Amino acid sequence: MIRKRSIKAMTLKMLPFSDAASEGLPLSQLLRLSLFQISVGMAAVMLLGTLNRVMIVELSVPAMIVAAMIAIPVLIAPFRALLGFKSDNYRSAIGWKRIPYLWFGTLWQFGGLAIMPMALLVLAGDSAIDAGSFGQAAAALAFLLTGLGMHMTQTAGLALAADRATEETRPKVVSLLYVMYLLGMGLSAVIIGTLLRNYTSLLLVQVVQGAAVVTMVLNVIALWKQEKMSPMTKAERAAERPIFLNAWADFTRENDVLRLIFTIFVGTVAFNMQDVLLEPYGGEILGLSVSSTTLLTAMWSAGALLGFALAARWLARGTDPFRIGGRGLVVGIVAFSCVLLSAPMASPVLFFVGAALIGLGGGLFAVSTLMAAMTIKVTGFAGRGLALGVWGAAQATGAGLSIFIGGAIRDLVNTAAANGTLGPALTEPSTGYSAVYQLEIILLFITLIALGPLVRTRGLHSNESVKLELSDFPT
Repeated sequence: MIRKRSIKAMTLKMLPFSDAASEGLPLSQLLRLSLFQISVGMAAVMLLGTLNRVMIVELSVPAMIVAAMIAIPVLIAPFRALLGFKSDNYRSAIGWKRIPYLWFGTLWQFGGLAIMPMALLVLAGDSAIDAGSFGQAAAALAFLLTGLGMHMTQTAGLALAADRATEETRPKVVSLLYVMYLLGMGLSAVIIGTLLRNYTSLLLVQVVQGAAVVTMVLNVIALWKQEKMSPMTKAERAAERPIFLNAWADFTRENDVLRLIFTIFVGTVAFNMQDVLLEPYGGEILGLSVSSTTLLTAMWSAGALLGFALAARWLARGTDPFRIGGRGLVVGIVAFSCVLLSAPMASPVLFFVGAALIGLGGGLFAVSTLMAAMTIKVTGFAGRGLALGVWGAAQATGAGLSIFIGGAIRDLVNTAAANGTLGPALTEPSTGYSAVYQLEIILLFITLIALGPLVRTRGLHSNESVKLELSDFPT
């Protein structure tokens, strides 16, 4: 019996993230709770990848309309702060705070995916009647519901996990949730791409609505018995409710919070404008094959993982998160310089090195700014949900807008270059790409300037050592 117990204990210790469990959040419940991240990752792949391609190629929807639909979830990302605040202060008869928002987020996400394929078919004119603008309205509604559900589910789910974890295990818990999000995106991309290989309208309906059912199943399993019931009295429920503006004032009352939000937003824009340009740049400018350019994702991922590992090591040693963020920005400047120089030097090796360094710098910056946001002392009506919502809003909005801005600038500059507007020296196809990469370098310098006072403030006015782990990184 003793031997069996020792073997069981050894097996649990060898499991990944087994040290994230605690008495208040056992490993079995933690793994169940993390399932909501898989559904969010699946929805992200649907909106930004699969449906984007299907709408443009198979359904022949104008690219402008597709861009507008995809922009809807990005435009509502700032409401994550409000959703986090609401979940901080929600009052129910049985005492739940996070579960209601996790549940209703699931319903919105399920509803959006359920109606989406039909709405897209009507939008593309693949119906017996001429729906006119109704198709656009229906598609916009589907994207709105799905995006709102994703933001609500992820914000409330992360806050619930942070509430249940202890101070010691919270970094590892959020790390597990981040890994599950990436796992959800990776598995969904492979499965959905395989299912839609031989595209038909019926198959589109089956796959997307099947994803809606999977979302409901995963999220119900995730939220089941995750929050204890603590019934509230009528007096407690009838008490004056806090106002978001007051909570926002409490949250931003801390030193340099608005500067931190600005830094997160601009830095995210700087690192993500290249998202849709790296592979076309490698193929069009450097003449790389499709199989070669697909390795860029692997190089970027390897760099990002190295950044996560370095950030975890430095944070464990008590390094100021803002200093780590500054290192990430400097690495990013070097990375985009390598990408720029790869064209005139005709060096694919330099290009791949730049891609890896972009992942490294972006990983360091994202982790460090989140650590800084997580360590802000909230007072008054501000809570952990608001802090997570603000970080997620700044990051998601910056990432979404940067993709559109990068693509638009590349097209506009290349058009001007082809027409000779920029002069005979700038007629190469690489001109548009170079403009984007140079703008990213400028934005990284601006972010570095904005970050400087935060490092100085922490060094002059804080006697606390920040010992957080990479694993606080939620999304």
